[in-house]
Amino acid sequence: MTLKTLILAAGQGTRMRSARPKVLHEIANRSLLQHVYDTSKLLDGNEIIVIYGHGGELVKQSLSNLDAQWVEQKEQLGTGHAVLQADNLINNDDTVLILYGDVPLLTKHSIEQLLGNVTKQSLALLTVNLDDPTGYGRIVRDNEGKVTKITEHKDATEQERLIKEVNTGILAVKGEKLKSWIARIGNSNAQQEFYLTDVIEMAVNEGITIKTSQPEHPDEVLGVNNRKQLSHLERVYQLAQADKLMEVGVTVVDPARIDCRGTFASLGQDISVDINVIFEGKNSIGNNVSIGANTIINNSVIADDVQILANCIIDNAVVGTGSKVGPFARLRPLAELAEHVHIGNFVEIKKSTVAKGSKINHLSYIGDATIGSGVNIGAGTITCNYDGVNKFRTVIEDGAFIGSDTQLIAPVTVGKNATIGAGSTITKDTPDEQLSLSRAKQISIQGWQRPVKKEQ
Repeated sequence: MTLKTLILAAGQGTRMRSARPKVLHEIANRSLLQHVYDTSKLLDGNEIIVIYGHGGELVKQSLSNLDAQWVEQKEQLGTGHAVLQADNLINNDDTVLILYGDVPLLTKHSIEQLLGNVTKQSLALLTVNLDDPTGYGRIVRDNEGKVTKITEHKDATEQERLIKEVNTGILAVKGEKLKSWIARIGNSNAQQEFYLTDVIEMAVNEGITIKTSQPEHPDEVLGVNNRKQLSHLERVYQLAQADKLMEVGVTVVDPARIDCRGTFASLGQDISVDINVIFEGKNSIGNNVSIGANTIINNSVIADDVQILANCIIDNAVVGTGSKVGPFARLRPLAELAEHVHIGNFVEIKKSTVAKGSKINHLSYIGDATIGSGVNIGAGTITCNYDGVNKFRTVIEDGAFIGSDTQLIAPVTVGKNATIGAGSTITKDTPDEQLSLSRAKQISIQGWQRPVKKEQ
């Protein structure tokens, strides 16, 4: 058996009120279509076909990395018409799964349940019971509970509109049957569109059994048609991520105020995450790590026994064992802290290594630098690494002490155990074990009068 998944992604999404195609809007930094694709790829032996239309070239360009065949629906004439565009890619003995590019949270488990209902004599249909089924096609059953048809909301009678069980549009069936039915779908309905749901009545008329299953939670099958629905599904997704973190032992102070927009390469024990923390990209977090409020961690490695205080940004960086960062610190790409390093408030580090036990505690910029062990860098220190054209490196060797308000004009090396006097501008290499400083002569003017504001 070959499984072929058709992802219908041609809709315009006018209610989004956006120039961006609907399926490119994002949940957790991934497009709606990417979510659907990623879940589909979890299914064994699956060949994916994306039916695109509105804004199609942009959709293809944005998701050119997808291992999928792309089929254009030049006119958006309904879901049945969309499936028809892929008719030549479907073989009679295929099992065909129909998914939607704007329904991002369907799980592998629900799909596998659905596929388990497919035989040569049965069509598998995913339904859901909703308290408010307005706008959805109703599942019409006979007195024995067998599905007889699906009636779209606009075409439903008043009695049919009382039905709570609705169609999700997600179904699976053998290719031979599907190819036969979609070639015969008509458009004599209120919208004059070719509804894929019409195949249900065709199947019933041919004696094919409609086997239904339901997702574990209705949110799995909710689509995105407007910004409110997008926001709702974002929070549903994030609560699920918070649950997963707590299940593996992470303390999440408030599950409603955490965003996981990526994955974790590894998670240690006794991790504590305060409110409004955002994880992006792929991160590794060690044992006994505390992460303060309002912190963003992206594509970074955090070792054991690290304390990250509030309001930090750690981006493509490495934080070594026992280190302390923040509050209000920023580690930019290629910042690497060794063990027991202290980075304090309003310190920015970029493309630099800081060795064991060094401290940069206040109001400093360290860029393109190599900092040895046991170094103490005072408040207001800047490595002046850029001359307007090129970047240059600063080297501060082990045990050096850099006084406050120092400018180190790269390329420059501060020697081992050297001391730089506060307020210095260092333009030349400084020797080991010596004090170096550069200051203008201080003078005091006797009898000087402070200016007085003139009367108007």
